[in-house]
Amino acid sequence: MKKLLWLDDVRNPFVFADWLLQWAPEYYYEKDNGTHEVVWVKDYDGFLDWIQENGLPTEIGFDHDLGRTLSGMDCAKWLVDYCIHYNKEIPQFFVQSANPVGKKNITTLLNNAIKHI
Repeated sequence: MKKLLWLDDVRNPFVFADWLLQWAPEYYYEKDNGTHEVVWVKDYDGFLDWIQENGLPTEIGFDHDLGRTLSGMDCAKWLVDYCIHYNKEIPQFFVQSANPVGKKNITTLLNNAIKHI
Protein backbone atom coordinates (compact mmCIF):
# COMPACT_ATOMS: atom_id res chain seq x y z
CA MET A 1 0.00 0.00 0.00
CA LYS A 2 1.27 3.45 -0.91
CA LYS A 3 1.25 5.94 1.96
CA LEU A 4 1.35 9.70 1.82
CA LEU A 5 2.47 11.46 4.98
CA TRP A 6 0.79 14.88 4.79
CA LEU A 7 2.60 17.39 7.04
CA ASP A 8 0.48 20.51 7.49
CA ASP A 9 -0.93 22.28 10.52
CA VAL A 10 -3.85 23.89 8.66
CA ARG A 11 -4.67 22.14 5.38
CA ASN A 12 -6.79 19.10 6.18
CA PRO A 13 -6.33 16.67 3.28
CA PHE A 14 -9.58 14.88 4.15
CA VAL A 15 -11.94 17.88 4.34
CA PHE A 16 -10.49 19.96 1.53
CA ALA A 17 -10.22 17.38 -1.23
CA ASP A 18 -8.82 20.06 -3.51
CA TRP A 19 -5.52 19.82 -1.63
CA LEU A 20 -5.11 16.17 -2.55
CA LEU A 21 -6.36 16.77 -6.08
CA GLN A 22 -3.80 19.52 -6.55
CA TRP A 23 -0.77 17.91 -4.93
CA ALA A 24 -1.33 14.14 -4.91
CA PRO A 25 -4.28 13.20 -7.14
CA GLU A 26 -3.44 9.50 -7.15
CA TYR A 27 -4.11 9.41 -3.40
CA TYR A 28 -7.47 11.10 -3.89
CA TYR A 29 -8.62 8.78 -6.65
CA GLU A 30 -7.18 5.53 -5.31
CA LYS A 31 -7.98 5.86 -1.59
CA ASP A 32 -11.32 4.07 -1.88
CA ASN A 33 -9.88 0.90 -3.39
CA GLY A 34 -7.45 0.45 -0.50
CA THR A 35 -4.21 0.88 -2.43
CA HIS A 36 -3.40 4.38 -1.16
CA GLU A 37 -3.54 5.86 2.31
CA VAL A 38 -3.11 9.43 3.52
CA VAL A 39 -1.85 10.09 7.04
CA TRP A 40 -2.14 13.65 8.37
CA VAL A 41 0.39 14.95 10.89
CA LYS A 42 0.36 18.57 12.02
CA ASP A 43 3.73 19.23 13.61
CA TYR A 44 7.36 18.23 14.05
CA ASP A 45 6.69 15.78 16.88
CA GLY A 46 3.88 14.07 14.98
CA PHE A 47 6.14 13.76 11.92
CA LEU A 48 8.98 12.16 13.88
CA ASP A 49 6.69 9.91 15.89
CA TRP A 50 4.91 8.59 12.81
CA ILE A 51 8.11 7.77 10.91
CA GLN A 52 9.77 6.21 13.96
CA GLU A 53 6.72 4.00 14.56
CA ASN A 54 5.88 3.14 10.93
CA GLY A 55 9.01 3.64 8.85
CA LEU A 56 9.22 5.83 5.78
CA PRO A 57 6.09 6.51 3.76
CA THR A 58 5.97 6.29 -0.02
CA GLU A 59 5.63 10.06 -0.31
CA ILE A 60 5.66 13.13 1.93
CA GLY A 61 3.84 16.42 1.44
CA PHE A 62 5.59 19.22 3.33
CA ASP A 63 4.20 22.48 4.63
CA HIS A 64 6.86 24.92 5.82
CA ASP A 65 5.10 27.06 8.41
CA LEU A 66 3.73 24.82 11.16
CA GLY A 67 2.33 27.40 13.53
CA ARG A 68 4.40 27.92 16.65
CA THR A 69 6.24 24.62 16.45
CA LEU A 70 9.35 23.76 14.53
CA SER A 71 9.00 24.17 10.76
CA GLY A 72 8.68 21.81 7.84
CA MET A 73 12.33 22.60 7.12
CA ASP A 74 13.22 21.17 10.53
CA CYS A 75 11.27 18.04 9.59
CA ALA A 76 13.12 17.83 6.26
CA LYS A 77 16.49 18.14 8.00
CA TRP A 78 15.52 15.41 10.45
CA LEU A 79 14.41 13.23 7.53
CA VAL A 80 17.78 13.61 5.82
CA ASP A 81 19.61 12.63 9.02
CA TYR A 82 17.24 9.67 9.50
CA CYS A 83 17.83 8.43 5.95
CA ILE A 84 21.60 8.77 6.29
CA HIS A 85 21.62 6.98 9.65
CA TYR A 86 19.43 4.08 8.46
CA ASN A 87 20.81 3.97 4.90
CA LYS A 88 17.41 4.73 3.35
CA GLU A 89 16.45 6.69 0.26
CA ILE A 90 14.59 9.98 0.62
CA PRO A 91 10.92 9.28 -0.18
CA GLN A 92 9.17 11.05 -3.04
CA PHE A 93 8.07 14.47 -1.85
CA PHE A 94 6.33 17.69 -2.73
CA VAL A 95 6.01 20.97 -0.86
CA GLN A 96 2.50 22.42 -0.63
CA SER A 97 3.60 25.43 1.41
CA ALA A 98 2.41 28.92 0.54
CA ASN A 99 5.76 30.23 1.80
CA PRO A 100 7.90 30.54 -1.39
CA VAL A 101 11.24 30.81 0.42
CA GLY A 102 10.42 27.91 2.74
CA LYS A 103 9.25 25.85 -0.22
CA LYS A 104 12.48 26.49 -2.11
CA ASN A 105 14.63 25.69 0.94
CA ILE A 106 12.91 22.35 1.60
CA THR A 107 13.01 21.40 -2.08
CA THR A 108 16.69 22.30 -2.41
CA LEU A 109 17.66 20.42 0.76
CA LEU A 110 15.85 17.23 -0.22
CA ASN A 111 16.97 17.29 -3.86
CA ASN A 112 20.58 17.71 -2.74
CA ALA A 113 20.18 14.84 -0.27
CA ILE A 114 18.78 12.62 -3.02
CA LYS A 115 21.85 13.34 -5.16
CA HIS A 116 24.33 12.60 -2.37
CA ILE A 117 22.86 9.82 -0.25
